[in-house]
Amino acid sequence: MPPPTIAETPAPWGASTTAADGSNGSSMLRSITVTHKGHWVRRLLGFMGPGYLVAVGYMDPGNWATDLAGGSSFGYSLLWIIMLSNLMAILLQILSARLGIATGMDLAQACRQHYSRRSAFFQWIVCEIAICATDLAEVIGTAIALNLLFGIPLTWGVSLTVLDVLVVLWLQQRGFRYFEALIISLLAVIFVCIGANLILSSPQWGQVAAGLIPSSQTVTDPKMLYLAIGIIGATVMPHNLYLHSSTVQTRRFELNDEGRRNAMKYASIDVVIALFFALLVNASILVTSAAVFHTSGHHEVAEIQDAYHLLTPLLGTTVASFLFGLALLASGQSSTLTATLAGQVVMEGYVQLKMRPWLRRLVTRSVAIVPALIATVYYGESGTAKLLILSQVILSLQLPFAVVPLVRFTSDKAKMGIFANPVWLKRLAWLVVTIIVSLNAAMLYGLVSG
Repeated sequence: MPPPTIAETPAPWGASTTAADGSNGSSMLRSITVTHKGHWVRRLLGFMGPGYLVAVGYMDPGNWATDLAGGSSFGYSLLWIIMLSNLMAILLQILSARLGIATGMDLAQACRQHYSRRSAFFQWIVCEIAICATDLAEVIGTAIALNLLFGIPLTWGVSLTVLDVLVVLWLQQRGFRYFEALIISLLAVIFVCIGANLILSSPQWGQVAAGLIPSSQTVTDPKMLYLAIGIIGATVMPHNLYLHSSTVQTRRFELNDEGRRNAMKYASIDVVIALFFALLVNASILVTSAAVFHTSGHHEVAEIQDAYHLLTPLLGTTVASFLFGLALLASGQSSTLTATLAGQVVMEGYVQLKMRPWLRRLVTRSVAIVPALIATVYYGESGTAKLLILSQVILSLQLPFAVVPLVRFTSDKAKMGIFANPVWLKRLAWLVVTIIVSLNAAMLYGLVSG
């Protein structure tokens, strides 16, 4: 008997066994009922959630530095780059959802089945390192927020971040919908705080609109090009592709062609809406930076701490700095929770090794805390800034191992059947992959060469 294709071997999200109908009472797989009748809005609401889990990765502390630097250095000129990078991210996340819905497997499981055992093991190790690097950025971002808001020393702030293991344990007992609700609530905090600061900054909306138009100066100006590469390079988070292909399977849609087609449609709408909010947040950070820092002559603001301390005197109110710090704290916490979930998906998918979420969180967080503590103790704020850069380098190295298999699998009719990417989508996807991987390589070279 020939080996089964991906589509013939559905695998559950976070479960060890699957019943004939694809259900498993003890797992998150197909644990959320969605209606198949009624108004389309009602049906859409049942599928909304997974898109917001991946959206947090596009507005985490690691992205803030490039947005701040882009606005302070070049005003509104790089807004179109943020929009372009978001569109590319939407495409890849839609492909991720299609893979999970059509095959019943997440990206990690698909890689384990397709590649040799040695190759899959190597990919798993690389992916685990990238997730720890992601968690490192969240640890640092959370510690900086605690320091700015409450004056807690960075070393203590780094240590306190381990307590979110208790949050993961509580959410595990409550159910997946509660997890999604918490993430959406944190995203709402970010959106409101960043939006309020945007209003306080009083940007020139005509110039904001002009910034959405592509400009050749982005390519001809080396410094602007480097920042543009940084914005695009830091956009796609590899672990989000694994996470999304898994979490879309929490919905109990009909297991036939029509049911999967509808699930793909609503999952795509979900991720478009969620990443549109991520676009608004990133664009608002850049616009606020441009309106406050660039117009006042502060063209070198790239550090989160510098932006926090400058907002109050430049806008004339302490509320601006407080909102900035609160949004940063919410960003760090939401990102770190979804990174835990992604780590569990990757571990079970690649090596079928299962670990309780709170224990998985403790292990990952411990790996991230050690270098963060060393950096804060010996090097202070400058050390944390260097670690943030290092985390982006590691993510850049891991990115091809996620995006290339994703496009390859979703374009293969033997694996996806009638849901394989059409020719136009396949070409567009490979173009996006080429752009992102090339720009990440350029960013990596720039960071390594100084």
